[in-house]
Amino acid sequence: MDSTKASALEGEAERLGLALLRFDYSGHGRSSGRLENGTISLWLEEALALFRAETKGPQIAIGSSMGGYLALLLARALREAGEGGRLKGVILIAPAVDFTEALIWEPAPAAARRAIMEGAWRPPSAYSDEPDCFTRALIEDGRKHLLLGGVIRTHCPVAILQGMRDEAVPYGHALKLMERLAGDPATLTLIKDGDHRLSRPQDLELLFDSLKRMIEHAAEAPFTPIPLQTGTGSHHAS
Repeated sequence: MDSTKASALEGEAERLGLALLRFDYSGHGRSSGRLENGTISLWLEEALALFRAETKGPQIAIGSSMGGYLALLLARALREAGEGGRLKGVILIAPAVDFTEALIWEPAPAAARRAIMEGAWRPPSAYSDEPDCFTRALIEDGRKHLLLGGVIRTHCPVAILQGMRDEAVPYGHALKLMERLAGDPATLTLIKDGDHRLSRPQDLELLFDSLKRMIEHAAEAPFTPIPLQTGTGSHHAS
């Protein structure tokens, strides 16, 4: 929640006269808990709890990296609970959809896979002084939440911002996601010189432009944009 993007969104929301909820998942940023105890199921439960407890009325969800993946899972969970109508837009920044399988397990070398199966693999992080921590529990739980094997529906507009120099989430991953968003209005903006963070002033302007378009689309009802941000890790927002 202290990332450049989340802080900039707070300022933009204030400028527009909107409320904004931002938070760190357990094991990240300001939140308590240990990263090695985290799973997709746990972080989704946290996102749902905050959505229901801290927001009212129509919403826009904004997620970066792992937060983008959680935003799509949030949309599915709300729809399954009969609450899908509250979500009026989703903005995804370098979304790490299915990252536990597609971006960690599948490309991992044999030694890393052995470490995961024995408990945890802790490679150096490009975004933190602390190493990443990919556990067996994270990988196995992640397989319960995979999205890219079928059609993905949010039942609202989706905007994706993706850097083409992103080494954590390759832009081809965003193209795969677009192919799965067959039933919803979706746009993909590729930033040729953009990295994983997409935190430069010109990147933030693209984010603000996407938010403004979402606001215009949902102008018939008030809403609170919700950045689903995380704190550390090579597949997390920072």
